[in-house]
Amino acid sequence: MHFMVFTETFDADVMCRFLDRLAGHFTHKVHLVLDGHSAQRSRKVRAWLTDHPDRIELHFLPSYSPDLNPDELVNADLKRSLPMHSRARNQAQLAAETRRFFHRRQRQPHIVRGYSGGPHVRYILE
Repeated sequence: MHFMVFTETFDADVMCRFLDRLAGHFTHKVHLVLDGHSAQRSRKVRAWLTDHPDRIELHFLPSYSPDLNPDELVNADLKRSLPMHSRARNQAQLAAETRRFFHRRQRQPHIVRGYSGGPHVRYILE
């Protein structure tokens, strides 16, 4: 599981920064399934992909299909896992809690595999 926690608005710059980081983790081409957010389809991202054709290929889910997006299962898990007794009081605390969650999940591949095991997202495994 690869992730990036950011506190600014999700835009093409953030997406390109994520693509740079993701591409740096692999020696082979990465196939990334996305929900089609406008930042993901921006000119800047398309230019990045043109400049790195052998690094990452994007695959977009149909519009308005959160049931097909395993990220929705990750988000639900994150919300359930954030500490209830000590809620984050500011953006920095929330970002830190979110990073802790994702670092913990990186050491739990059986849970990460489960995000792709639901009946609606099994297409990932085929």
